[in-house]
Amino acid sequence: MAIAVVIVLLVVGSVVFHFASPWWFTEIASHWTSVDFTIELTFWVTGLVFVLVNLFLAYSVYRYRQRKGEPSKAVYEPENARLETGLTVLTTLGVAAMLAPGLFVWAQFVSVPEDATEFEAFGSQWQWAFRYPGDDGVMGTADISHITETNPWGINPDDPNGQDDRVVKKPYMMLQVDQPVKALLRSRDVLHNYTVPQFRIKMDMVPGMVSYLWLTPTRTGVFDILCEQYCGLGHHIMRARVEVAEPAQYASWLQEQPTFAETQTREDADIGAGQQAYAVCASCHGQQGEGNQAMNAPKLAGLQPWYINRQLRYYQEGVRGAHEDDEFGRMMAPMANMVASPEARANVSAYIASLPVSPAATTQNEGDPARGMRIYSANCASCHGDDGMGSWATDAPALAGMDDWYLATQLQNYRDGIRGAHREDDYGYQMTSMVKAMRTQEQQNDVISYINTLR
Repeated sequence: MAIAVVIVLLVVGSVVFHFASPWWFTEIASHWTSVDFTIELTFWVTGLVFVLVNLFLAYSVYRYRQRKGEPSKAVYEPENARLETGLTVLTTLGVAAMLAPGLFVWAQFVSVPEDATEFEAFGSQWQWAFRYPGDDGVMGTADISHITETNPWGINPDDPNGQDDRVVKKPYMMLQVDQPVKALLRSRDVLHNYTVPQFRIKMDMVPGMVSYLWLTPTRTGVFDILCEQYCGLGHHIMRARVEVAEPAQYASWLQEQPTFAETQTREDADIGAGQQAYAVCASCHGQQGEGNQAMNAPKLAGLQPWYINRQLRYYQEGVRGAHEDDEFGRMMAPMANMVASPEARANVSAYIASLPVSPAATTQNEGDPARGMRIYSANCASCHGDDGMGSWATDAPALAGMDDWYLATQLQNYRDGIRGAHREDDYGYQMTSMVKAMRTQEQQNDVISYINTLR
């Protein structure tokens, strides 16, 4: 009797939890309502089977319980054709009810409309990049063998169709509302996945091949792009955003994106002009970019030019140096405006990259480098490299040779949300998550002490 009551309560509790649960589908933002119908139908079929089977089990436990004066041994009935036929028919109908709608949806999924536009999403650990066809409406060929620091998309430089392709090297893309679009999906390294929950469809990105999906966005808004295949340590931070916009806004944004040819033909930085611009920076950071702890000015010599360029731009755009608790960042923000143009940023970044690298200031001596190595190797090395030299491929700056007092300050800023919390600080967002691998101050000191050993 007690077992039967428990089974009934389990069924009732499950049904109540289902309808009272806050975990429902996000509001749909594409034409794929058929996907919702298929999933909901599966829930209803499996839910009905769950209720009926468990209620039947509870009834059987109660109805055929042992009573006083009756034999304790159950009656053995090896065959029951009527029962087996009924279960077979019901099971067949249930499976067909679940599978048949999915087949119709799949037939629609693989049939891309002729008027669909295209874009390409390119995934790598743990970054996103995007590409759109240029004025000719045709995207050029691409392959990972063509990937370089200036060509992270792997576009074939010898393919004329790719020269006018619009390229985006940041975790943000845009689509036009009510316009069918086909997404071409590529991966640089491991298995990734392109998912926007509000679009209802997703597809794996498989190294060595081009997969695809298509959809028609039906409402404007900004939605998260997720990778739903475990792709390594930074899987959970591999995020991007897609904005669905009106046609005029979409066309204007697309024209603002550089063509592939433009990214490959930019003039070399003028180191001489950069040296002149750096004269202002030298008052804090030193003539040789050696840094000055007394002024909270970090060492710059040894940092990659693309990283310096990005940080200067972040200060100019308020991504860094705008937080009320970032005292020294707010001091840096107006100084960054001294090199506000892209050309000026490139020039001063190139000059800083030409400075000789001096030994780092090591003030964090209380940590254990051996323990720090284990934490660093399991976490930080995935982006910054085993040697701490950083990598353009993961947008991670060099750590080896940097002043440890500044590393400690910035790690604490990430913990406190002073840095990395801005909506546009895509890579800072990743750091705010990864810094949690150092759960205590002692572990952070261990990691910094280990970085001190890298040269």
